[in-house]
Amino acid sequence: MPDASASSPSPPPARRARRPSPARTARTREAILAAALDIFLERGFAATRMADVAARAGLGKGTLYLHFADKAALFEGVLQAAVGAPLAGLAGAAPASDEPVREALRRLLGPVLREMETSRRAAVIRLVLAEAGRFPEVAAMYRRIVITPGLAAIRALAARAAARGELRDAALLRHPQLLVAPVVLAVLWNGYFAEGDVMDPEAAFAAQLDLLFLP
Repeated sequence: MPDASASSPSPPPARRARRPSPARTARTREAILAAALDIFLERGFAATRMADVAARAGLGKGTLYLHFADKAALFEGVLQAAVGAPLAGLAGAAPASDEPVREALRRLLGPVLREMETSRRAAVIRLVLAEAGRFPEVAAMYRRIVITPGLAAIRALAARAAARGELRDAALLRHPQLLVAPVVLAVLWNGYFAEGDVMDPEAAFAAQLDLLFLP
């Protein structure tokens, strides 16, 4: 009797599922974050739904959950992209060896401050301030992503400026929040109170540098 096994064709090898390319994954994530930013700013944190973000991005809800486990993770992604990533870039850009800290701050922060509104970074900050009281997780992620690294960078720059005799007094060493206080004021003023009297964040920041640093 002939050997059936010898004449039977071998089963085809199992096909491996193709994974999306890194570039496609990055594009999908960018589309999700752009849609999420739109909806968070339109509706606030509480009223935003994952299904609506997926629909705005033109994706299935399952695809959205492959990238972000829940709404808090999605909001954290938006916050990281809008505010955390630019801040990290600035924190890693140290002044040149002979550059005064005051001039380095104007050089590094000027472009960011000029686009606070057009980039919608200011709108994201206003949203955080509006929602942080009701949602402690929003306040906690903003502190982790923005406040803690930001204050660490300011303290390091203030110490450098103090060592070089560039500060008017020790106020910035005691209260590093003073450096960005006029920027926060401009964000709030322009969002809620301006009525045509718009406050320039870059000009306000420059005025604060005049108060904190020696000429």
